Amino acid sequence: MKILLFYAPSFWFKTYKKVLPDVPDQDAESMTESAVVVLYHAEAEDSDKKSGVITKLVKNIKWLAGKFKTKNVVLHSFNHLSVSKAPPELARELIEGAKQRLARADFNIVETPFGYLNEWKIHVAGDSLAKVFKEL
Repeated sequence: MKILLFYAPSFWFKTYKKVLPDVPDQDAESMTESAVVVLYHAEAEDSDKKSGVITKLVKNIKWLAGKFKTKNVVLHSFNHLSVSKAPPELARELIEGAKQRLARADFNIVETPFGYLNEWKIHVAGDSLAKVFKEL
């Protein structure tokens, strides 16, 4: 899995177009303030190391959230970080596992609808740590 993490004083999204036929129909829009925004890309090789990927994902999110003293997280599927792509089912399994662990740690989680193209606006803070790339 590859992730881009941003500390965003504000993040807004709205569903634009459904691209996976098996996901539920949704029309969603949301604004979140003071959040760690996670653009994630699940890769095919993540199937061999699911638990470790989830652990590292949660650890990185908690680390950046701690730096900016926030409990707000936005998760957004962003399949543009690698040529290797996991099946949608694997991506969902990994993110669901991360969401469960984050919820147990009292994080507020917003997820852009999976299987949709979304329009979004992100205000990223200027701090160097507000922009982080990781390979898990």
